[in-house]
Amino acid sequence: MSEVRDDQVGGEDPKNSESIDEILAGAADAAATGTSDSDGFAKGSPKLEAEIAELKDKNLRLYAEFDNFRRRTAKESFEMMVTANAKLIEKLTDVLDNFNRAFDPQNKASAEDFEKGMKLIFGRFKDILDGEGLEEIDPSGTEFDPNLHEALLQQTSDTVPENHVIQTVSKGYKLKSKILKHAKVIVSKGKEE
Repeated sequence: MSEVRDDQVGGEDPKNSESIDEILAGAADAAATGTSDSDGFAKGSPKLEAEIAELKDKNLRLYAEFDNFRRRTAKESFEMMVTANAKLIEKLTDVLDNFNRAFDPQNKASAEDFEKGMKLIFGRFKDILDGEGLEEIDPSGTEFDPNLHEALLQQTSDTVPENHVIQTVSKGYKLKSKILKHAKVIVSKGKEE
């Protein structure tokens, strides 16, 4: 059997100058007068009141600090999104300027020059989007993947194996690893039986 030391039972704790007898006497007085709470602590005890006030103050400060953090984070996130969009929009204004020049009524370009200009504008537009991480999803001939493709309909096919894409109706797009738009496809049912 283990021994019980004096400091474990009734020894005086230097941090707590109140003795066990005083605590018991206070609890007995509170019980007799009905001024204790559900935990048996004496209501109105200055020490307890001070501790409660201190904990309430800490709780209020933590709540305010968290609320400020939440607001600051939301504001920073919004500002970062606006800044990122502004950089992309700035790049796209070059494409807009090129379209304005192409459709300017004073521009007397031939049909051939106009077509070349449109191809150059398209190339510039595609370069900007590729530079931002946009990738096309063109699944023609590949196996149907519901994570990347949206099946519009199924058709029988003698040349394309079952559950493979016969035709891409509309290309899909992804930005880095996030799918922005699923490719719309026609899927093979296999050979007609």
